[in-house]
Amino acid sequence: MPPQATLQPAAPAFDVKVDFSLTINGRKHSFSVEPWVTLLDLLRERLDLTGSKKGCDHGQCGACTVLVDGKRINSCLKLAVTLDGSEITTIEGLADGDRLHPLQQAFVEHDAFQCGYCTPGQICSAQGLINEGRARTAAEIRELMSGNLCRCGAYTNIVDAVEEVVRQGALHKEAAE
Repeated sequence: MPPQATLQPAAPAFDVKVDFSLTINGRKHSFSVEPWVTLLDLLRERLDLTGSKKGCDHGQCGACTVLVDGKRINSCLKLAVTLDGSEITTIEGLADGDRLHPLQQAFVEHDAFQCGYCTPGQICSAQGLINEGRARTAAEIRELMSGNLCRCGAYTNIVDAVEEVVRQGALHKEAAE
């Protein structure tokens, strides 16, 4: 009878980490992570910023939406190392201390959430479309927010909340002129 081989744990094929930095919610952070770490996992697991949710992990639900340099992205699809030097804003970075961001306040006032799981992504996506300057009507808001799913079906109230903030922004711009 031949001797039995003993299984040894395989050594990792490579142990590569990439150094980079990000400004997250106004604070600069330096990282050294494996190149396959997504922005979502970096935020949730390394910084304990758990507002951005891991819904589908395939970029199909929008629960992980954050702002990168003011533009909305699905953080589950973006490798963190590719964002070196970028400014990231998560739901935790929108409020001003204890004062809610206007979108957060509008979501509360319009009852634009039920279970709340999708809410951080919805709000970050709404801020991104406002930054883009393309959300002028309810129809445009619905279309531009179509990548953010709400299993509870609070879409009408979400659109109402975003529409109110867009209107307020227009009123504030006119008053400043």
